Amino acid sequence: MVNESGASIYSASETAREEFPDYDITVRGAVSIGRRLMDPLAELVKIDPKSIGVGQYQHDVDQNKLQSSLDDTVVSCVNAVGVELNTASKQILSYVSGLGPSLAQQIIKYRNENGPFASRRELKKVPRLGDKAFEQAAGFLRIRNASNPLDASAVHPERYTLVEQMAKDLAAKVEDLLKDAELRKSIPLKNYISEEVGLPTLNDILSELAKPGLDPREKFEAFSFTDGVNSIGDLRVGMKLPGIVTNITNFGAFVDIGVHQDGLVHLSQLSNRYISDPHEVVKVQQHVMVTVTEVDEKRSRIALSMKTDEKPSLPKNKKNETKRQAEPQTDMASKLAALASKFK
Repeated sequence: MVNESGASIYSASETAREEFPDYDITVRGAVSIGRRLMDPLAELVKIDPKSIGVGQYQHDVDQNKLQSSLDDTVVSCVNAVGVELNTASKQILSYVSGLGPSLAQQIIKYRNENGPFASRRELKKVPRLGDKAFEQAAGFLRIRNASNPLDASAVHPERYTLVEQMAKDLAAKVEDLLKDAELRKSIPLKNYISEEVGLPTLNDILSELAKPGLDPREKFEAFSFTDGVNSIGDLRVGMKLPGIVTNITNFGAFVDIGVHQDGLVHLSQLSNRYISDPHEVVKVQQHVMVTVTEVDEKRSRIALSMKTDEKPSLPKNKKNETKRQAEPQTDMASKLAALASKFK
């Protein structure tokens, strides 16, 4: 299953018209959803973040501040993941630190005229991309199968010489450092500390050598809805169904259970214990198990619960308190009378 939030927004956008001028909006939307499976980040940056559904009160806050905050988040995500230079679109390149829409367009133009980039250094041949822009952007751009294996990692070109020196000191090649964990462990990092490079930077380089270009997403887990439950009419109270959290509000969480209408798990039904904030127990895109508690087919409303049938065990002091409360009142009175007689 691929999240299709905002696909209709993309299909009618200027970006979609530019990419697929000869196709209908339904085809553009279908292509966008297919691309999301292959490279979600590269596709989602083409959509205004506000169109994906970012929160309950997104229209009640300062729109300029909201846009700025969302843009900062997208830039952070893009730079954390990195961008494949030879396949990246103009939209995702524009979010790379040091670039922007104008330089992103220049990179695309250079790539179309001269073919794929062979190395990061070739970026300096792009018109109007100066040394400062290169310094900022190079570490976030990746080139698979480049002659220098470090071009596919997050190691900045400024530190290539340092990595090469590490390999030379161990009588090895850079490729060996990428493949051999024991060889990396034997690197005496303290020997390479200087005024320009501190221990934190060296640790970052080492971790990147261990997993260059690693996809930071968690391991993919196959998910499927319950067979035979395809519409709201198939639901029955008491059914237990797998679902995916699609949105979180102050009063609860909406869950997709595969019937083309999200159900609501009210705040009071999210957990057996008391919670004041839904974010304490759920997050967007989390896989959950829910129980159908109410179905209103006419108004297309589904009420769900995430509470379990298990009764929470009481702590020892609570058990003792319950036991004391259960003692007959007469028995308690006789004990108090006996105790009072001792002090007469």
